[in-house]
Amino acid sequence: MKKIVLLAIVAMGMMTAQAQQAYRPTNLGSNWSIGLDGGVTTPMKNHAFFGDMRGAFGLHVQKQLSPVFALGFEANLGVNTSSWNEKTFDGALGNPITVLGRSTTAFDNMYMGAYASFNLFNLFGGYKCDGRFFDMELVGGAGWGHEFMNKMAFFPYSVNAQDQNYFMTKVGLNFNFNILKELTVSLKPSVAFNMTGTNYDWLDVAQTSAAYDKRRATFNCMVGVTYNFGPGFECVDTKNQGELDALNAKINALRGELDACLAATAANEARANALAAELAACKNRKPEVIKEVSNNLSSVRYVFYKIGSSKITADQQPNVEMVAAYLKNHKDAKVVIKGYASKDGNLELNQKLAAARAESVKNDLVKKYGIAESRINAEGEGIGEMFTEESWNRVSICTIED
Repeated sequence: MKKIVLLAIVAMGMMTAQAQQAYRPTNLGSNWSIGLDGGVTTPMKNHAFFGDMRGAFGLHVQKQLSPVFALGFEANLGVNTSSWNEKTFDGALGNPITVLGRSTTAFDNMYMGAYASFNLFNLFGGYKCDGRFFDMELVGGAGWGHEFMNKMAFFPYSVNAQDQNYFMTKVGLNFNFNILKELTVSLKPSVAFNMTGTNYDWLDVAQTSAAYDKRRATFNCMVGVTYNFGPGFECVDTKNQGELDALNAKINALRGELDACLAATAANEARANALAAELAACKNRKPEVIKEVSNNLSSVRYVFYKIGSSKITADQQPNVEMVAAYLKNHKDAKVVIKGYASKDGNLELNQKLAAARAESVKNDLVKKYGIAESRINAEGEGIGEMFTEESWNRVSICTIED
């Protein structure tokens, strides 16, 4: 293990110094990876290191949370080799007893656990936007260990034995070769510790904690092939002056747009205030009133109307007929018709109503009595105040001009 740590320190010292890079994080569903592991495992103590080495394989699933930190889950199986389970205990008379554990399955041990990994190159050398062909990770984890030991043989007995479960911790290094963006091949040396020890209560042997005891540890060397489900981390170089200039230009453009919007808002507010003042002035303005002052009873006829109407009623028809008769008898005479309205309603409506009343008399003279339009001048005069009786001001005044 000391050699592995020393190798890590040397590799970190050989890293090329580079500028730190910033990156944008990704969502929870991205940057997952899955891989298969295969290699060898062997006890650290009380066994032949190479002689008792056996095959092992497993799989792992990992989520890369940042360029430095990742979380994952792994499961490994060791191929059945009974020599691992040879145990030596002191007998009742002080004589050593050798016990050999056997499994009837294809595997005699299993490990399942979670782990965290730290990319040392990204941690100390900065995140490299275009990636590295080689990097190194420090890995630590913990989980459940299991030994399949359903047969035990010791002189002169052979009995059934129970499988052993224990808590394990694991530490190691990953030497990663990033063949492609999606494909990584790794060399994974590690050491796993049985933190609980093994309990053989049926032999009257008490369970003791092994803790970080190399007698209860195994050395593992695996080769992993991992497929990475990108997209990786989007890189932002904080020292890229071109990018900073582009961002500053964009900020200035947005500020200009904001100033233009504020100016337009101020102009619109001023226009709204002006329109409000004009509206208030219109509301406060008194209606324009026209008063006829030159009535001559010998040359004037009146046509009165009902409120809100410009229709000539039957009782007013004789007045129109009198004007028509005069014009027929005097070929050079002309008539001026002025329409009026009372104060009922708003000014705009009364102006339209006054014009319609003058036009109704003209239409009657032309269509009913055959008077030429050139001899008739019809105009609306708005609200009138010729008479103190308000209803009389709903009138068309016909003035004869010789």
